[in-house]
Amino acid sequence: MSNPAPRQFLFLQGPHGPFFGRLSKMLRAAGVGTRRVGFNRGDQHFWHDNNSFHPFTDAPEAWPDTFARLLADHAITDIVLYGDTRPIHAQAIALARAKGLTIHVFEEGYLRPYWVTYERNGTNGNSALMQTSVADMRHALAHADLDQAEAPAQWGDMRQHIFYGAAYHAMVLLANRRYHQFRPHRAQTVNQEFRLYLKRLVLMPFLWADRVQATARIRAGGFPYHLALLQLEHDSNFQHHSPFTTGAEFLALVIEGFARGAPTHHHLVFKAHPLEDGRVPQRREVRRLARQFGVEDRVHYVRGGKLAQLLDHARSAVTVNSTAAQQVLWRGLPLKVFGKAVYAKPEFVSIQPLTDFFAQPARPDSRAYRDYRHYLLETSQVAGGFYSTSGRRQLLRQVVDMMLATDDPYVALNSGTAAPRQQLRIVK
Repeated sequence: MSNPAPRQFLFLQGPHGPFFGRLSKMLRAAGVGTRRVGFNRGDQHFWHDNNSFHPFTDAPEAWPDTFARLLADHAITDIVLYGDTRPIHAQAIALARAKGLTIHVFEEGYLRPYWVTYERNGTNGNSALMQTSVADMRHALAHADLDQAEAPAQWGDMRQHIFYGAAYHAMVLLANRRYHQFRPHRAQTVNQEFRLYLKRLVLMPFLWADRVQATARIRAGGFPYHLALLQLEHDSNFQHHSPFTTGAEFLALVIEGFARGAPTHHHLVFKAHPLEDGRVPQRREVRRLARQFGVEDRVHYVRGGKLAQLLDHARSAVTVNSTAAQQVLWRGLPLKVFGKAVYAKPEFVSIQPLTDFFAQPARPDSRAYRDYRHYLLETSQVAGGFYSTSGRRQLLRQVVDMMLATDDPYVALNSGTAAPRQQLRIVK
C-alpha cells in the first residue's frame, strides 16, 4: 500500500515580519509541503523560498479564479492566513470551506499581549467561541488543570510590531512595481500607511512623555473615573463586528451616556489603542464632544501606554469589542460592550443601558470569567508572539503540533486529544 500524499499548506497574508516564513520552515521539517501567495513586495520580502512563492499580480477581481486554480494545481489541503475578514481572505475561506479544506486562522491574542490566537475557520465574531456557552466550557474543563497565568499589563513586542509594519510598507512603497494592481484592504494608500508608521517611530519619545504626564494627572486627581477603551477605527474587528462605522460614533455615544448617567463627581478617561497613529483626530473629537455635553472638565484622553496603571483605580470600563477588555474582566471590574466579542457572555458583561451603567455598574461574575479564561488558555490561546524573536520561538514550539493535529483546539479539549499546554514565559 502506497503512503498517502503529504499535506500541502498554502499561506496567504500574515502578520508583518518573518513569522509566516519561520512557521513554513518548521512545517516542512514536519514533512508537509508549503507554498505562499504574495500580493505585494512586502509579502515577498519575508518569504524564504522563491520556488514556493506565487506572486498575484492581477487585478483583485481575478483573485477567486486564481485561488481556485492554485488549490487544484498543487493539491492544497490546508490554507493559513492572518485575519479572516479582509476581502482576499474572506473569498479564499469561502472557496476553501466549500472544498472541505482545513482553514488555519491566526489573530492577535484574545488574552494579549503574551498570547496569540490560533483557531480553525474564523476568529473574533466568526469564532466558534461565539456559540460556546460558559456551561459548555465548564463541561470541557472537567479534567483540565492548567495553572492560570496572570494577565500582563502591556503588549510584549510593541517596538518590533511598529518596526516590521514600517519595513513592510516601505517595501510596498519603494519596490512594488511588479504588483502595480495591488490594492490595500484599508482606506489609506500605502504611502500614507508608511508615513504613519514612520511618524510614530520618530515621535515615540514625545508620545511616551505625553501619556506619562496624562496618566500621572489622572492618578493624582483623587476622583472616581470610568475607562473607555478605544480601538483602531480601521481594525477589522471594529469594522466587521460592531454597530459603528466610525470611532466618532462610539465617542459620542459614550460621552452622552456619561454626561446623563454618571454622578457629577465622576470622570471619564479615554485610553487610545497602543497603535493609534493619528489618522483620525481622536483627541480633538473627544474634546469637542466633551464641550458639547458640558463635561469638558471631567473627560480625559491618554495616548496608549500600560493599561494596568489606569485599571488599578477605575470604577468600570466601556468598549466596542476591544480584546483589552479581558484585563478589565480579570480584575473583576464592570464592563459594557457594544460589539460582537468572544468574551461578551451574559455572565460577566453588563446588559444595562449605558446611563444606568455609568450610574451604578453591575459587577461581573468573576468565577464564570475565570472558567472562560481557563478554557481559552487550554484551547485557542498560544503562548508567544508574532514580532519578537523570542516570542516567535515560544509560539512555534506549540502551534505547529496544533496545526498538524486532526482536531481543532476546541474539539481536541472536548475529546481528550489536546496536547499538554506550555506554561507562560514572559517574552520581551
